[in-house]
Amino acid sequence: MEHKIAEQGSNKFIQWLKKSIAIRMLMIGFLTLILIIPLLFIEDLIRERAQRQQSVVNEINQQWGDEVLLYGPILKIPYKIFREKKLRDIDTNNEYKEVVEEIAEAYFFPDNLLIEASVNPEEKKRGIYRTAVYSGNIGIKGNFIAPNFNELEIDSNNVLWDKATMILQTSNLKGIKEKVEIQLGKTKHTLISQYKTVNKSNFELVLHQLESKYLNFREIKDQSNIPFTINMAVNGSESVQFIPVGKETTANIKSDWKDASFFGEYLPYNADKISKDGFDAKWKVLDINRPFPQHYLNNIPDLKEYAFGVDFMIPVEEYQKSERSAKYGFLVIGLTFLIFFLIQTLSKINIHPFQYLMIGLALTMFYTLLISISEHSNFLKAYLIAGISVIALISLYSKTILKNIKFPIFIGLSLTALYTFIFVIIQLENYALLVGSIGLFVILATVMFVSKKIDWNNG
Repeated sequence: MEHKIAEQGSNKFIQWLKKSIAIRMLMIGFLTLILIIPLLFIEDLIRERAQRQQSVVNEINQQWGDEVLLYGPILKIPYKIFREKKLRDIDTNNEYKEVVEEIAEAYFFPDNLLIEASVNPEEKKRGIYRTAVYSGNIGIKGNFIAPNFNELEIDSNNVLWDKATMILQTSNLKGIKEKVEIQLGKTKHTLISQYKTVNKSNFELVLHQLESKYLNFREIKDQSNIPFTINMAVNGSESVQFIPVGKETTANIKSDWKDASFFGEYLPYNADKISKDGFDAKWKVLDINRPFPQHYLNNIPDLKEYAFGVDFMIPVEEYQKSERSAKYGFLVIGLTFLIFFLIQTLSKINIHPFQYLMIGLALTMFYTLLISISEHSNFLKAYLIAGISVIALISLYSKTILKNIKFPIFIGLSLTALYTFIFVIIQLENYALLVGSIGLFVILATVMFVSKKIDWNNG
C-alpha cells in the first residue's frame, strides 16, 4: 500500500514537471545556452575561411607583384658638418677638444610633380578565391629648384655637390618590369636597388629604396630649374598610390576597372571621374594642403600616411556578412524556442526537450550552409538557399510534433520574417542599429500581447 502511494506521488511529480511552465522555461533556457557552443565553433570556422581566403590572395599578389606605393623622386645632397668632440689623453689622462668632420645629408622634394598612370587590372583565380592584379605604366615628371643651402644655415663650401644622388622609394620591387631611369636635364641616370634591413609587421607597407649613382653636379648647382622624367612599367596588385612630395603635385590615374575605390588623405577633384568605361581620376595637392616641408636634414621622413590612390581589390563581403549573421544566432534560436514554447503552452501540446534540441541544431545548420554556399555563389543566393532549406526542415518537423497544419505554417512564416529581418539588418550600415532596435521592440510587444493568454498560475 505504501509502495503504491509512493508510486502515485512519483507519477504526480513527473506529470507536474511536464506541465510546469517554469520548468519548461528553464529547460529551454538551458538548451539555448548549450547551443551557443556550436555557434561559437561556426564563428571560428567563418574566421578561419576568411583567413584562408586572405592568405591565398596574398600569395597570388606576392607572386605577381605587391601593391604599388611611390615616394619621390628625392634629391639627396651630402654636406660636411664640424663639431667639437671631447677626448682624453691616455698618457696624461687630460681632456682635450678636437674638431671632427662628419657627413650629413639633406633631402629635397620637387618643386613641381606631375604623375600620369595608366592601369590595366585583371582578375586572377585560385580555386574558389579571386583577386585583382594589374599591369601599369607610370610616368613621373617635374622639376627641382636648385637647393639654397644658405637658407638652411649651411655653408655652401661644405656641400658635396659631386656626391649628390637621386632617390625613389617604392613598395614593389618585384613588379618592376624594366630598368628605372631618371632623365635629369640632358642626362639619364639608372636607379639601382639599395639593400636595407627593415622590421616589417604583418600590416606595414615597407618601402624599398632605388638610388642613382653620383649626378653631374653642374646640373644641380648651376641651374635654377632642374627638370626630370621617370617612366616605370610595373605589375602590381590591390592598389596604386603616391605621396604628394611636390610643392604642387598633380596626378591622373586612368583605368577600365569599373569598381574603383579612391582612398587616402586626398580624393580626386573631378566629379566625372567614374564612367561606364572605367575611371579617369585627377588630383591636385599643394604644399599648403599637407603638413610637411620641402626639405629634410639627416633622414627621409616616413610620409606613408599622406599617400593617396586607387584600390583595385575585389571586395569579399561574404565572410563578413556570414560572421555578422552568426552573431544573431543566439537571437534566432531564442526567438524560435519562444515561439514553440508559446504554442506548447497555449495548445497544451507536449514537446520533448530532445525535439527542442533537434530544432536548435537545425537552426545552427543555417550558418554552415550559408558560409559553404556563399564561397561558390553570391551572399544573397546563399542566404536564400540556406534560409529556405532550414525553414522547410523545421516546418515539416514541427508538423510531426504539433499534429496539425496551422502551427507549422505559423512557424514557417515567423522564421521567414525573422530571417528577412536579419538579412535587412546585415545589409544596412548607418541604420542597422535603428532598424534592429525597432524590430526587437515590435517582437517584444508581440510576445507581451500573446503571453497575456497564458495562465501563469497553473505553472
